[in-house]
Amino acid sequence: MVLGNPTGPRGGFIRWAGGHVGFRGVPAGYSVLVFGRKKDELSAQDPVDQLAADPAVKGAGKGAPTPKRKEQEAARKRPLVPTDRKASKEAERIAVQDQRMKMRQALDTGDEKYLPLRDKGPQKRFARDFVDARFSLGEYLMFGALLFVVISFVIPSGSNILSYVLIGFWVMFLAVFVDVFVLSRKLRKGLAQKFGDVERGTVWYGSMRSLQFRRLRLPKPQVQRGQYPA
Repeated sequence: MVLGNPTGPRGGFIRWAGGHVGFRGVPAGYSVLVFGRKKDELSAQDPVDQLAADPAVKGAGKGAPTPKRKEQEAARKRPLVPTDRKASKEAERIAVQDQRMKMRQALDTGDEKYLPLRDKGPQKRFARDFVDARFSLGEYLMFGALLFVVISFVIPSGSNILSYVLIGFWVMFLAVFVDVFVLSRKLRKGLAQKFGDVERGTVWYGSMRSLQFRRLRLPKPQVQRGQYPA
């Protein structure tokens, strides 16, 4: 049975054969209702895709409560950039300035909360207190080097005195090296006894601190000489 008239060489017609309805060129048994059903599914899927793409709904993961309608509308209306950029920059500048002020105070008081990252941690604090509690030859290495430079400008290069000064400087340098080596061994032992594992870089951190003049160290010493950490 044939319904409809052919419209040309490529015109289609509906043929009923054994309960199957199809178009010309389409395999028998393929229902035309598929086209209508597929279109309906796509149209029904569009709102779901749009809802999933919504940033307000996207943040709700598994186990999280679904945002309310008012929250979703507020998220859509929220501006991407602040309306008053000048006020925003001023607030950011004040926040950065406040953070720097707190960091400077922490370098004076040793407040762990606002210290720079390189100085944070209980092991770093132990290393600082251990170094500040002892006398280190490295504290005066900088002054010895400065004195040698001044003498080298004053005394002629061919003088024997300059040779003695150079020998004295190298002796001092060797003594500082030995002192730092002894310090690093004692510091590592103290850290291992108190904390078990020694964090990487802590011994080097304490050794470099011992080469700085005590009054110029940052963070500033919080213990007196001889007051070793427990």
